[in-house]
Amino acid sequence: MLFKQPCIYIMSNQYRTTFYIGVTSDLRTRVWQHLNNEGSAFVKKYRLFDLVYYEGFERITDAIDREKQLKNWHHEWKVNLIKSVNPTMMDLKENIETE
Repeated sequence: MLFKQPCIYIMSNQYRTTFYIGVTSDLRTRVWQHLNNEGSAFVKKYRLFDLVYYEGFERITDAIDREKQLKNWHHEWKVNLIKSVNPTMMDLKENIETE
């Protein structure tokens, strides 16, 4: 489904104080890489191991454009975006493992 298509995703720490925004064409694999310290050094350093948001796209170029847009947003705007689809900001890793 979504997991083998271009998407952006947001990882967070357990306190939801820090976010990492990334782009990938394989969400499951990319999240696994982050969890196994094969992803971003930033994710590892700040322990951003919870997937709190993802958004799919038809083309990778659209996903890259959205990633750039979100990286320029204020923290509060990102929180509001996440809460618009994930009101409790729960970890969504389980969702991508079972779909």
